[in-house]
Amino acid sequence: MQKINLRELYPDVYKTDVFVDVAEEVLAAIQGQEQGDAAYERRKFRHKAHYSLNREDGIENDALNRPLTPEEILEQKQLREEVYAALMKLPAIQARRIYARFYLGMTVAEIAQIEGTDRRRVWASIRRGLKKLARLLDTAR
Repeated sequence: MQKINLRELYPDVYKTDVFVDVAEEVLAAIQGQEQGDAAYERRKFRHKAHYSLNREDGIENDALNRPLTPEEILEQKQLREEVYAALMKLPAIQARRIYARFYLGMTVAEIAQIEGTDRRRVWASIRRGLKKLARLLDTAR
């Protein structure tokens, strides 16, 4: 059990110190909420949103990343699975190069250096692979 001061949490309600014992889980939830509030204030400052971010006219929502809905998460997961399945249908070299470039974040020059080939060949291979990938994804839908 931990002691918390209710005056620190609710300064409008409690004018004097009132200490209460709370469980560790409750304290963790309170601290998590305080961290979330502090992060919200930092985002407001970073995006120069010195106004309410809850106005619902779209400006504030565009200033911040909103959490994804469960439907959006499911759609993204399905799309990733489709892209990965189409990627596996490409020739091994193209699939490896596209994977290195877009999944691992390597540059074309790094891929060319590792493979010991010219970077223009790597770039052309990636371009051709992306075109094939686009065709495969179009036919899948």
